[in-house]
Amino acid sequence: NGIDLEVFKPVSSNFRKKHNIPEGKRILLGVAFGWGEKKGLDVFIRLAESLDSEKYQIVLVGVDENTASQLPSKIISVCRTQNQKELAEIYSTADLFINPSREENYPTVNMEAIACGTPVLTFRTGGGPEIVAEGCGSVVEWNDVDALEKEVCRIMEERPFSKERCLEKSVEFDSRSKYKEYVKLYEVDSEHV
Repeated sequence: NGIDLEVFKPVSSNFRKKHNIPEGKRILLGVAFGWGEKKGLDVFIRLAESLDSEKYQIVLVGVDENTASQLPSKIISVCRTQNQKELAEIYSTADLFINPSREENYPTVNMEAIACGTPVLTFRTGGGPEIVAEGCGSVVEWNDVDALEKEVCRIMEERPFSKERCLEKSVEFDSRSKYKEYVKLYEVDSEHV
C-alpha cells in the first residue's frame, strides 16, 4: 500500500541518549506487532546471546509485558507505539533493521526502515526480498539464523549500503503514488467490465 514519506524519513533523535547507548555501538532494530516465533523473536534472543554486546545493541519495538519478561537483559524493549513520528526516530537511529520473520506478505516495516535511511536484513520469504533487492539491504535464506548472524557482522564491518541509496529506493514506497496506481488500475479494469 505504500507509506507516508512525510513521516518516514531520516530524522534526528535522542534515542541513543535516552537508552544510554554509546555512539560507537551498532543498533540492530526489530519492529513487530505480535512478537513470537513467526516474527523471529527467538532469532533476536539468539543474536543477543551470540553477538558481542560491546559492539551491538539489539532494540525491539512492539514488545508487550509478556514478551518483555522473556527477553534477556541485553535487549532493549520498547512498548508498542502508535506514534509514527517516534517510530521514525527509532528507525533513523538504527544502524541495521533486521526482519527475521518466517511468514510475510510485503512487510511495511522494511519500507519504513529504508525510508528512514536504514538498510534491511531479512529472510527470503514473501515480499521482503523484493523491497531490499536494489542495494538497500541483504537477504539470507529462509530461517538460516547462522547466515543471518554472519551477514549482520559483514554489513556492520563493510558498511556496503548507504543512506542515500535507501532514500532513492524509498520513493517507490510513497503512498501518494501508490494511491494513484490503484486509481489507474481500477480505471483500466472498469473499462473492461
